[in-house]
Amino acid sequence: MNKLFGIALFLAGLMLAVGAGANFRYFEADRDMTVAIVSDDSELIDLTPVQPYVYLNNGKLTVEISSGHPEYPGYGDGLSTDSLYVFEEMFNVSNELWENAGQDYPICVTIKAQLPVKVFAGTYDSPIAGPDDTISFTVYHGQPVPVGMIFDNTGLDLGGHQIQLDISAVAGECE
Repeated sequence: MNKLFGIALFLAGLMLAVGAGANFRYFEADRDMTVAIVSDDSELIDLTPVQPYVYLNNGKLTVEISSGHPEYPGYGDGLSTDSLYVFEEMFNVSNELWENAGQDYPICVTIKAQLPVKVFAGTYDSPIAGPDDTISFTVYHGQPVPVGMIFDNTGLDLGGHQIQLDISAVAGECE
């Protein structure tokens, strides 16, 4: 009888162990993660100046149309009031992600500008996105996309004006 009771208890324990193992729900582990924060000119989603008004300042993409431009001092004070300026190909956005080694791994880039500046991708006459204050476009490996800017100075006061561009990228093509 004790043998039968022992075998039954063993079988019940075995069934409980197998049944519990088939319904796995949770796992937790601590892991280290390393992310390198690098300058605009050496990251995998590369921002490259094209126009002379755009340069890298300590690795950070900078657009400066003023007499304070470090590479063009004394060549003009800025943009005129009550005017509209269109600059094509201010900078390029390229996709050099390491995933592209075996296939094309596209990224969706979104650029947000502050008024009175609008941005566009491609050319002004045939843009692939924009002009608008927020645009999105797909960048494929080996095919940099030029980004242009429109400055609408209508009604602006004389003096320096500063805006911020917010550039973000996510994996995959834009919708």
